[in-house]
Amino acid sequence: MKPNERYAPPAILLHWLIAGLIIATFIWGLVVSDMPLSPAKFKYIAWHKWAGISVLALVAVRLLVRLFKRPPALPAHMNSMERLLAHGGHLALYLLMFAVPLTGWLMSSAYGFPVVLFKLVPLPDLVAQNEQLAATLKTVHETLNWLMAACVVGHVLAAVKHHVVDKDGMLYRMSLRGPRQ
Repeated sequence: MKPNERYAPPAILLHWLIAGLIIATFIWGLVVSDMPLSPAKFKYIAWHKWAGISVLALVAVRLLVRLFKRPPALPAHMNSMERLLAHGGHLALYLLMFAVPLTGWLMSSAYGFPVVLFKLVPLPDLVAQNEQLAATLKTVHETLNWLMAACVVGHVLAAVKHHVVDKDGMLYRMSLRGPRQ
């Protein structure tokens, strides 16, 4: 693997930061959804919202980095189906990384609960309060979360396949430390 085959350092840092936030936010959402209604639940939901809005902002930055610093080309040994799956998987992840937090924000607006980022920055309501719309958005938000979880699992399995089966060094392209010598 040549040094220019690695992702740009900002892309690598954002990849892992976003990945960690997505996993933590997903797990936190599951924990909070099972809690009884209480002041603590509202506090934890606020934290969940903060993480989701942070993901949304970081993904926007990540997309800008990707537009200005193209990712490395896929390995030549990949067949057309693998290339289609790789590009489709990345597209799905990007769409979901925008759609999941946006549907959460829409849902919060429709329920009439404002999003106040870090207790400091009130974000605008995206829709008027509407219980029926809120219930629909809750279902959409949950469904998109599970779809993103499936895409993340597929992404991880593809990375492991490249590392263990193909032994093509692909995993190191996004590694914080780079290839082992």
